Amino acid sequence: MNFGLPELIIILIIVLLLFGSTRLPKLSRSIGESFKELREGFTSKGPSSENKKTPAEDKKTEYKKDENKV
Repeated sequence: MNFGLPELIIILIIVLLLFGSTRLPKLSRSIGESFKELREGFTSKGPSSENKKTPAEDKKTEYKKDENKV
């Protein structure tokens, strides 16, 4: 199933009619940001992503530090 130029133009016209000219840039921007985040998620396999702590884990370590002071 190959799409040629006429089919792509028809699809773009239908999308423009459905979403309107005001919402189309917002829609394309949000799709682009989603792809960017997805790509960053796939590429960040290194140890830096494993060493990040959640706020709950930070509170646990602070609590342990305060517990040792008493």
